[in-house]
Amino acid sequence: MLFYIKDLEYWSLKSSVMSEEKKHLVIIGGGFAGLNLLRKIDKSKYRVTVIDRNNYHSFPPLFYQVASSGIDPAGICYPLRREVHHYKNKGVRFNLGTVRTIDTNKHIITTDREVIEYDLAVIAAGTTNNFFGIENLEHLVYTLKSTGEAMTLRNEVLKRLELASIEPDETKRRDMLRFVVVGGGPTGVEIAGALGEMKRYIIDREYPRINKNEISITLIEGSDRLLGTMSGKSSELAHKYLENLMVDVNFGKIMKTYDGKTITCGDGTTYDSSLVVWTAGVTTVNIDFIGRQPEYGRGHRIVVDAYNRVNGIDDLYALGDISIMTTDSRFEAGHPQLAQVAIQQARNLASNLNKGTFKKTFRYNDMGTMATVGRNRAVVNLKHLCFGGFTAWATWMFIHLISILGARNRLTVLINWIWSYFTYGSSLRMLFEASPLPDKHTIDE
Repeated sequence: MLFYIKDLEYWSLKSSVMSEEKKHLVIIGGGFAGLNLLRKIDKSKYRVTVIDRNNYHSFPPLFYQVASSGIDPAGICYPLRREVHHYKNKGVRFNLGTVRTIDTNKHIITTDREVIEYDLAVIAAGTTNNFFGIENLEHLVYTLKSTGEAMTLRNEVLKRLELASIEPDETKRRDMLRFVVVGGGPTGVEIAGALGEMKRYIIDREYPRINKNEISITLIEGSDRLLGTMSGKSSELAHKYLENLMVDVNFGKIMKTYDGKTITCGDGTTYDSSLVVWTAGVTTVNIDFIGRQPEYGRGHRIVVDAYNRVNGIDDLYALGDISIMTTDSRFEAGHPQLAQVAIQQARNLASNLNKGTFKKTFRYNDMGTMATVGRNRAVVNLKHLCFGGFTAWATWMFIHLISILGARNRLTVLINWIWSYFTYGSSLRMLFEASPLPDKHTIDE
């Protein structure tokens, strides 16, 4: 028994020493890049802290379905603490917070809640909305860069439908039901298509007192086609699908101002709407640096080398949308800001960090792009193939379904999709509004 106790003390002491010898790796962001790095990094070599402003990982490609009441918000979110729990005995932890500054000289990260020292830091915080300097725009439009923003848009759309159904004045009713989507990329096309589906298939069934011809859905795009990063065929198909869903598509229209009621474009064209969905641009999440400063490239993305090391700063890395790598001759303007890029970069960085040497450069394996424009309508671009229609839609559904984290989430989303497909109905078109807070300080104050 005495030998057993001594042996136990020895291994406990050895484990403690080994823990102290581990380098502290801080991952900023629990998105695709951060989560894949966490999964692949060698926990015997690194003590890992994940920092995120939310305590869950979300699935951005399906934000528009939350906004259009297609799926439950919880169906596309996965608790970060559940992921961390898998490594509870391996020195992995999660801290809630928004990173404010990184001191690259002292190796200190400051959040809105605490100060954390690091040996290595990986910035995988992603992007946020880019309003291109248009005055006060962020306070006047609806956006789709988070689950919370998607829920806010969903509530506003449902509230307008409910109020319009009891509004006797036709002019006021039309004003309530005038929707404008700004931006013809995948998100803009998808949310415009979802609203178009609601107009074409749902209004007569669930809001019989509303004439669907009173609903106006307009998509404005600054260039001469939709889905600019995809093929010309995909652009044409998406345009045709939106027109079939009663969406008015306007090209060559660049928004210059918006006062909450009227959009004014550069060519003088105006659009009246009190509900504008902004999907026209993204920019990197802002983090201030103390000491050595990173170099920024196109889109205010942090410049990294072929290993995702931040240029000129030791022990600092950047992954995914927030980084730009120009070493690949195929992507001289930087890789596309897609989930697959973030995932592949995270796995490549983990491989190099685990080996302790940087020999494996990153090379993106382009697996294609896709966008959906509603039921049986989607476009898919693969390396040597482009197709649309039902086959593309089924492909889109399968790829997105298997990409959602958590078996329960996949099952929930699948049931919602099947139910909606055969019934055109949704139990999710319920208006939930938060009750006001009690008259006392919250924990953040």
